[in-house]
Amino acid sequence: MTETSITSRDNPIFKRLKKLAESARVRRDAQMTLLDGEHLLSAYLDADGQPHTLVRSASFDAHQFEHWAARCPDAKSIALPDALFHEIAPVLTPTGLLSEAAWLSPVSRNATPLVIVLEDIQDPGNLGSMLRTGAAAGATLAVLSKGCHDPWSPKALRGGQGAQFVLPIACGVDVAAWCAQFEGQSLALALAEDRSVFSSELTGPLAFIVGNEGAGLSDAVRAAASATVQIPMPGKMESLNASAALAIALFEAVRQRLA
Repeated sequence: MTETSITSRDNPIFKRLKKLAESARVRRDAQMTLLDGEHLLSAYLDADGQPHTLVRSASFDAHQFEHWAARCPDAKSIALPDALFHEIAPVLTPTGLLSEAAWLSPVSRNATPLVIVLEDIQDPGNLGSMLRTGAAAGATLAVLSKGCHDPWSPKALRGGQGAQFVLPIACGVDVAAWCAQFEGQSLALALAEDRSVFSSELTGPLAFIVGNEGAGLSDAVRAAASATVQIPMPGKMESLNASAALAIALFEAVRQRLA
């Protein structure tokens, strides 16, 4: 393994990595991102991805780094002093390993459509968790509105734990227009609706729509949906976290489909 040591912030590779860490526009234009840690790198490799660059901090175990470099024979290997590594790491307690990787484009499975439609989800952890739940439930597509957080940001990737590598994602979508052309049920999850998700037929082509964490669904998307449904909450809470609500609805669909 040939490893390049970088010690200057003026190095063009360091500058490139820092921009990828900080800018959604740079990630979108380059169709590249940074993967933090060994778990995401392993999931990326399992999805037949190959990173462009492997980066370790000076304190990361060199023998362990050699293991990953051997699994990524075409990747350039970089070592950074801990201080420089912290500048591009997406978390407060860095793992010591980063991978510069191209976005993957998973192919939708030939199955009855089960789509998650997300309108203006702002929190990267929430977004990643929703994508992870969708992937675990066997969703065939994730549709993200123009106002959603970048699904390929380092924090969303950490929340997704590899979901972005296996779940097809359509970004920047006009959700109301998408619902209007969807050939199946599009069910908006909302409060104070008479129809329960548990009493709904969920075995055919289906899309669940979840709105912004604070504002909920827009009027245009509500109107475009086939119906709005609620999750019954007998306890004394006003609402559920958007990610939790989506998980409940998705796995009710899974239960019905397995039955």
